[in-house]
Amino acid sequence: MTATQAPGRPGKIIAVHLNYRSRAAQRGRTPAYPSYFLKPATSVAASGDVLERPLGAQLLGFEGEIALVIGQTTRRVTPEEGWSRVSGVTAANDLGIYDLRAADRGSNLRSKGGDGFTPLGPVVLPAGELDPARLRVRTWVNGVLRQEDTTGGVLFGFGRLVADLSQLITLEPGDVILTGTPAGASVVVPGDVVEVEVDGCGHTTGRLVTPIAEGTVPFGPYGALPRAEDDLRADAHGTRPFVLTADLRRRLESVGTATLAAQLRRRGHDDVTIDGLSPAKPGRRFAGQARTLRYLPCRADLFDERGGGHNAQKRVIDSLGPGEVLVMEARGERGAGTVGDILALRAQVRGAAGIVTDGGVRDIAAVAALDIPVHHAGAHPSVLGRRHVPWDIDVPVACGGAAVRPGDVIVGDDDGVLVIPPPLAEEVVAAAEEQERQETFIAAQVAAGEPVAGLYPMDEHWRARYADWLAGQ
Repeated sequence: MTATQAPGRPGKIIAVHLNYRSRAAQRGRTPAYPSYFLKPATSVAASGDVLERPLGAQLLGFEGEIALVIGQTTRRVTPEEGWSRVSGVTAANDLGIYDLRAADRGSNLRSKGGDGFTPLGPVVLPAGELDPARLRVRTWVNGVLRQEDTTGGVLFGFGRLVADLSQLITLEPGDVILTGTPAGASVVVPGDVVEVEVDGCGHTTGRLVTPIAEGTVPFGPYGALPRAEDDLRADAHGTRPFVLTADLRRRLESVGTATLAAQLRRRGHDDVTIDGLSPAKPGRRFAGQARTLRYLPCRADLFDERGGGHNAQKRVIDSLGPGEVLVMEARGERGAGTVGDILALRAQVRGAAGIVTDGGVRDIAAVAALDIPVHHAGAHPSVLGRRHVPWDIDVPVACGGAAVRPGDVIVGDDDGVLVIPPPLAEEVVAAAEEQERQETFIAAQVAAGEPVAGLYPMDEHWRARYADWLAGQ
């Protein structure tokens, strides 16, 4: 049997919710049994078909997957028999609109069942020539590898999936089973191109190509409308589920980055400062969660492709939410602006907590006059096209020598900018608050003429005095 063209319209498309260990670790839960949802046959698309992100939606998620094509009528088979009922394997992209999941969670009918939301192909590999335990799935977005895993990492083998489903449902020739996606699934925007490939045992499906375009038809008021809520945004971007509360943000802003840096260092994090930056206007503290933007070095053909119009820079600023900090990777290149007064104002109007870039800033006087804190590597009059191409949104970046992932906690003041891993935020701020209480007491004693010996750091005598002082506060 040889490879064939992509399957036609199947009778049923059955998708597994969660099946890769890497994805389960990312989600923070590992299911004991597989669970499923249905996708309409009308959601099937071919390689090269353009998919429109519906107008008004923000969170179009991609999920590269291995698709099984059923070859014969199957009912009540065992897991050992299940693979023999599969005639072919192809690549799939289980696309979905996370904005619609608030009213659709579980069934996924509208969020994942739209026309074109299940690209398949470009060819079907013969199952008889494949080892289901030795297949690989990879996904690229704009040529950058975003997902890669093998079937050695699945929770539920393909034979088991066929057997489980066939206990109650007759599987028919041409039916498709989507077998789950590995870690790395995230969000794409108009202008992006997603590619998925499945290979193994000397065979490859080739790349399943799906260009993303902006829709033009708005949703009608007779159904649930898109809502990009925080938990859905976290799911869509593959981060789950830290949310910086208003109280924790206030506490982070109440202590200095110098104190926070000391506490992070005690916990083994001495590599979380974003170096070489200065505040556009001193005297402002901020804290928030990272959204990220990565610039590539300017190249004429790349700038023609991605630099103009509503590019990645403008899209991310237009999508900033309250309390978010835009962190830009500009490679330390200060020879062009990475943001100017108009876009900084837009970020402020959106409620963003701050802007951090290791590149230049244009219109520095106007930017400094805004309320939004901006930390940058230097002022420069030139537009970004002199040195940069806006490229990726919401991907891990390197800014000022520090690694920053979407959702990381970013804190800044006149001393600098820090990246705090989300699981440490509560612990670190509590320790920093205590450190600053102690230092307030110590400073008062020094001002009163006490020597620092035994006081800084405090010995037992001064710790007792501090306890008395604290009790009186």
